[in-house]
Amino acid sequence: MIGVHAMRGWIAAGLMSLSGLAPAATVLDCGQVLDVERGRWLTGHSLRVADGRIAAMGPRQEMQAEAGDERLDLRHLNCLPGLMDMHVHFSVEFGPRTYLERFQLNAADIALRSVGYAERTLKAGFTTVRDLGDSYNSSIALKRAINEGRVPGPRIFAAGKSLATTGGHADPTNGMRADLTPPAHPGVGVLNGIAEAREAVRQRYKDGADLIKITATGGVLSVAASGDNAQFQMDELEAVVETARDYGFHVAAHAHGAEGMKRAIRAGVASIEHGTYMDKEAIKLMKRHKTWYVPTIMAGQWVAEKSRINGFFPELVRPKAAAVGPKIHDTFRRAHKAGVKIAYGTDSGVSAHGDNAEEYALMVEGGMAPIEALQAATINAAQLLGQREQLGELKTGYLADVIAVAGDPLRDVQAIKAVRFVMKQGQVFVQP
Repeated sequence: MIGVHAMRGWIAAGLMSLSGLAPAATVLDCGQVLDVERGRWLTGHSLRVADGRIAAMGPRQEMQAEAGDERLDLRHLNCLPGLMDMHVHFSVEFGPRTYLERFQLNAADIALRSVGYAERTLKAGFTTVRDLGDSYNSSIALKRAINEGRVPGPRIFAAGKSLATTGGHADPTNGMRADLTPPAHPGVGVLNGIAEAREAVRQRYKDGADLIKITATGGVLSVAASGDNAQFQMDELEAVVETARDYGFHVAAHAHGAEGMKRAIRAGVASIEHGTYMDKEAIKLMKRHKTWYVPTIMAGQWVAEKSRINGFFPELVRPKAAAVGPKIHDTFRRAHKAGVKIAYGTDSGVSAHGDNAEEYALMVEGGMAPIEALQAATINAAQLLGQREQLGELKTGYLADVIAVAGDPLRDVQAIKAVRFVMKQGQVFVQP
């Protein structure tokens, strides 16, 4: 629910704008500012924010406020770039009733729930996300509502409905009784063959998506037998990627199994999501093709934990969750050691929205230095999105996505969860 203080802030901002009293700029006086690219803290620095961007940055004593500026005292906090999660699903938050709710919830129910999930994510310090698969194009509607200032939430790059083959992971008709099964076609993300692959991409463009998500292999939570088999032929994958390029889209590929993963890499996808059974050949291909890896370690741990609870998952899903979940952490360790490019992603919507920072500790536990994990959630994620010139750093000219935490996450991995201040594109959403 939207907090009273946030609502008052929006009302006040609107009144100031109408009366011409809005601050010319906002000066943030930070205890320290993280230079995330160089991995060092800048002590006693301030940021001047105007028109949604960082207008200036430097030592506090040199940052003079101008007439009409607002000055915020964050000297007891450490300022970082807004965090970025490259794999979320705002149309769901998984629980034991999720499979039944497919038959109970309307599009409006899903859309309204997504508003709360988005606000939680923003308040956790994540100012930009990729939503990699939804229902009813709810993430695209949510993106528009956030961009128009109607609801609070992170900046969303939305894939709309994920693309699958018949019976594959993300076929929305899996597990349904025959007389309840609606037609599966490219419009709802189910494709077979080159022509339908192109049609499915073009439909996502028509829907207002920002990128394409394909399910190159089986998945854990779909009501289907295999969690890792290859589910697209090479010509279908190539048709998806080629058509996506025509529309300026990159392609994210859900993939657990090695064969489907390697096909997707060769076809030219931008990122591999999960990558559970990644082998040495897949790692070599990723490095050769400069493919990004988005690990989602916490999702693997979550499904493994829930697989031990009787009745939480359907019996067809439970053994997949038990087998696949525990392997992702080791895959991450091997991929990082081999030098694969890694961007931060959680698969939130499997686990709870707002818990996105849990992935940070798991990445450090898997062998990343803390600064590398923060870079994965900032400059690496921005590069994957093609937004490196305006997102991922606290730097003059960049969008003013700023968070502040109470401790030092380079020394204490849990400190990243102690978010006390959130600004997105110059607007404050969480304030001490």
